[in-house]
This record gives sequence, structure tokens and C-alpha cells, in this order.
Amino acid sequence: MASTANGPGVAPHAARSSNHPFRIGWTAFAAVLMIFGGAMAIFEGIAAIAKSNVFVATRDYVFRFNLTGWGWIHLALGIVIVLAGCALFTGAAWARVVGIVLAGLGALANFLWLPYFPLWSLVLIAINVFIIWALCANPQEEEKSV
Repeated sequence: MASTANGPGVAPHAARSSNHPFRIGWTAFAAVLMIFGGAMAIFEGIAAIAKSNVFVATRDYVFRFNLTGWGWIHLALGIVIVLAGCALFTGAAWARVVGIVLAGLGALANFLWLPYFPLWSLVLIAINVFIIWALCANPQEEEKSV
């Protein structure tokens, strides 16, 4: 006699829903990185808004922006990135797409921020690249390996 999909012959973990966000390791990794990277962007924005002479601006770059304006951009982007990182813990597919877009925008904003604070920008660019990689990892393959 054949057993049903949720009968006694099925392992307990297979009968449960595989939609639990912590079963997907790369998504949880990306969510933690987004919260951390967003918090760093918030601090970067606050520092630029509070005291614009903290950062050294060079005149040899093609683009030139006001540091206070950049501070508001980083502050707003950091808040949205933290919120999207928290949304990733729900396991929603839209949160993955929003996370990829926001990490791309964060990497672009930090690339343009390079003349003002290079080391911090490079760290945040690397974090955003890891976020994009983790969110683009195939979630079906992750569920099979658990």
C-alpha cells in the first residue's frame, strides 16, 4: 500500500512547511547583513548631517554634492535598508527583490561617497555585494540541503 505525503513514512521535517525563513540560511545571512549595513549607513548619514567637516572632500572628482544632502540620502537609505532587512525574516519573495534593489542602490550611493570616506564606503560596498549574492542564491537549493 502506498503512503500519503503526510503519513507515517514521511520524515517529520518534510511534513512541515519549508517556508520558514530561518531554514533558508542565505536569506537570514542577507537579512542580518542588511540590518547591519543599514545601521552603518544611518550612522554615516548622521555624521554627515551633524558635522559636515568630519569628512574630507577632494576637488578632483567630477561629481560634487553637499555633504548635508549626502547625509540625508544615506540616512533615508539606511532606514529603508534596515526595514527591508527586517522584512526578509518573514520569508516573503517581495522582500528578496526589494533587498536586491536596495543593496544595489546602497552600493551605488557608497561608490559615489568614496571621495568623502573611502574605507567606510568600501566596507559598505562589500556588504552590499554580499547581500546581493546571498539574496540571489537559489532558495530551492537551500531548502533541499536542509
